[in-house]
Amino acid sequence: MGSWPEDVGILALEIIFPSQYVDQTELEQFDGVSSGKYTIGLGQQRMGFCNDREDIHSLCLTVVDNLLKRYNIKPQEIGRLEVGTETIIDKSKSVKTVLMQLFEPHGVTDIEGIDTTNACYGGTAALMNAISWVESSSWNGRYALVVAGDIAVYAKGAARPTGGSGAVAMLVGPNAPLVFDRGVKGYFFKHAYDFYKPDLTSEYPIVDGKLSVQCYLEALDKCYQLYCQNAEKKWQKPVDIGKFDGLLFHTPYCKLVQKSVGRLALNDYMRLPKDKRAALPELQKFVDVELSKTYFDRDVEKAFLTSSSEVFAKKTKPSLLVATNLGNMYTASLYGGLVSYLVSKDVSELAGNRLGLFSYGSGLASCFYSVTIKDSPALKTLIKNLSYVKPLLEKRVKVAPEKFEATLELRQHNAHKFPYEPISDVSNFFPGTYYLTKVDEQHRRSYSKVPGSSCTNGHA
Repeated sequence: MGSWPEDVGILALEIIFPSQYVDQTELEQFDGVSSGKYTIGLGQQRMGFCNDREDIHSLCLTVVDNLLKRYNIKPQEIGRLEVGTETIIDKSKSVKTVLMQLFEPHGVTDIEGIDTTNACYGGTAALMNAISWVESSSWNGRYALVVAGDIAVYAKGAARPTGGSGAVAMLVGPNAPLVFDRGVKGYFFKHAYDFYKPDLTSEYPIVDGKLSVQCYLEALDKCYQLYCQNAEKKWQKPVDIGKFDGLLFHTPYCKLVQKSVGRLALNDYMRLPKDKRAALPELQKFVDVELSKTYFDRDVEKAFLTSSSEVFAKKTKPSLLVATNLGNMYTASLYGGLVSYLVSKDVSELAGNRLGLFSYGSGLASCFYSVTIKDSPALKTLIKNLSYVKPLLEKRVKVAPEKFEATLELRQHNAHKFPYEPISDVSNFFPGTYYLTKVDEQHRRSYSKVPGSSCTNGHA
């Protein structure tokens, strides 16, 4: 091939999540914390969670199967399959190889790709690998399929209400409606112990909450600054948050995202010449602030939250539907935000939009990049095929906090246990959901599938 394929990006999106949730207001009461601590302080309303019938394999099997069916994609059309996850249940065998059981019956075994792991960044790394593959001399003309999924659970305490669960699958190829802008990405990687999972017998992480927020904001600063430099060099015009129609973020909890929009506004302010900064009376006292000293400066935070409030309401809040109702999906979080943004608008409003996206994974790895939405029949199909998202969120079953806590204790007690037969009910699972039936004496996992399908067919 003599040139790059045109308009490489996302052609199709599919999201799945648990059929049960706990209400955060009820969880506040159950945990004995002040009213609004989770709902206002964190910005969370509902949290999806898995029982012991669900694991990372079942989530990924379900979302891949659903995407293939909903978009009428033949297994033979997939040439690369990448999985991004931090929910590791085997130190050697990849989730990707488990997903091959969806392709082998069709005689398809020549699919490249493997798992990528680094906290919440693995999904973005897998997606960038897929984009690069389609744009490279290795591309064989088939689609790439990227899966980002996780089960986010925490030990009882302050971090528990920031859990969640879900998976997103993305079909990648040329002539896409969601086109990745080339040559403008900003990356930032650094060694940090802000969130990590060294105990392989537990699902629970070790979290340094304050350091995690600092690392997130530092990464956002660095990635956005580099993105702006690259974009201004490429497009030969100034870049700031006004140039984006949507601003999407990895979402540990929604309140941090609102602060992140203010953080971008602060970056834009600091990139102005000093005389122009001084000419803004409401921000004048911040003319000489140093970004690295403002991570926990309440005055700076409040001022730029206020100055960016309209931007947040218009460009970011529409992306928080899934995060508000599901919680943190780790690697799938940013892409749940993308789904939320797309279902919040009519297709006529989306064409021509440029979205800025920030991905963060503790430890740490991060990237700021942009996507341009192209008007096409594929865009109309994508939006139509996401019409199930809002109704499905409302079809979930609310579970009492007592049962939620008991379910997490059951998962933790039986993490990596073998042989094991899960005991949770599957009667409320959505049609087409894969679920764990047993773990045998050699740790081998078996799955069944709820009859039926929630998919309606379209065309990619």
